Amino acid sequence: MARHPELLVPASSLEVLKTAVIFGADAVYIGGEAFGLRAKAKNFSIEDMEEGIAFAHEHDVKVYVTANILAHNEDLEGVRKYFEELKKIKPDALIIADPGVFEIAKEVCPEIERHISTQANNTNYGTYNFWYKQGAGRVVSARELSIEELKELRAHIPKDLEIETFIHGAMCISYSGRCLLSNYFTGRDANRGACTHPCRWKYAVVEETRPGEYMPVYENERGTYIFNSKDLCMIEHIPELIDAGIDSLKIEGRMKTALYVATVARTYRKALDDYRQDPKLYQKNMPWYLDQISNCTYRQFTTGFFFGKPDENTQIYDSNTYVKEYTYLGIVGEEKEGLVRIEQRNKFSVGETIEIMKPDGRNVEVMVKRIVNEDKEEQESAPHSKQVLYLDLDSKAEKYDVLRRAEIK
Repeated sequence: MARHPELLVPASSLEVLKTAVIFGADAVYIGGEAFGLRAKAKNFSIEDMEEGIAFAHEHDVKVYVTANILAHNEDLEGVRKYFEELKKIKPDALIIADPGVFEIAKEVCPEIERHISTQANNTNYGTYNFWYKQGAGRVVSARELSIEELKELRAHIPKDLEIETFIHGAMCISYSGRCLLSNYFTGRDANRGACTHPCRWKYAVVEETRPGEYMPVYENERGTYIFNSKDLCMIEHIPELIDAGIDSLKIEGRMKTALYVATVARTYRKALDDYRQDPKLYQKNMPWYLDQISNCTYRQFTTGFFFGKPDENTQIYDSNTYVKEYTYLGIVGEEKEGLVRIEQRNKFSVGETIEIMKPDGRNVEVMVKRIVNEDKEEQESAPHSKQVLYLDLDSKAEKYDVLRRAEIK
């Protein structure tokens, strides 16, 4: 019997964690304020982490904390103190890349499961078996593995060693994220959490005897985005992923909005549940999944390395821009005197039609009848980001629903 995999969703903040939980995640991965590979993500204070773990556990959802930097000597004492703090708040696992950091976790908080990050370049079953002997419960595969390699890997490792694999989101041009471009150009080290994403910048070639003469790498007068990969999307290939014996299907995006997380979590949740119920139902609902998954920002889609080495169609040479179908407006909070509370994220106005995204898959169009601020003053629009507002909508919105507005094409 094939394993039914976990859906693992990223969260950049407490608000996004709660969204991930409500919209269908089985597990959420988060970063603290240090020692993770997304230093620019908002990340979690210990207090927020504690609240997030409690919230997730109330809903039978697990929380994994990233501590996957490649540590230098001066990091190790801080890592030890950090793990002593995490020991008290009991996340379900730590995601670690560095053997030195792994040893500290084993010593300080042996009761917290240890997962090996994709940053450790886990490309073969020998590596998996090595980490299993060290006490790891799960290894995250390198993104460069095909379905066939993953199947072979599964056949050569213990049944209780779990495989986690990225199945959706941004791809890195470097080998499993081990990139030196950021450090070279800006002095910010991708392997210590401070990547500036130079793979998304525009490049041209200069012949050294002709300085200042820029030749496009691709036939386009604007230069090229030669390092710019399309985004990974495996929504059409759930059966192959399950057949390969993968235990955890991982979504990339610890710097993404609640709208992105809600959209991706909800779509993959339904796809996985439909497939479990009946593979024919999964095939029948494929147009819905494909429509929904394109409702969040993305850079066109690819299946990455899963079905062989990527070719020229995997890169986007003429642009680094996202396709954007919807704008995120906010998450519904408590109701007060018939009005729903939101912390506004983008501008909208009275009289506008917006959408309520519900965890069960429904998207409900509603009109904004009134906008009231915290001083009970009426507003015609909501121009100030993060302002707390109360809305009168012409249809009911529940707590944790996500509000969005379709982009005009």
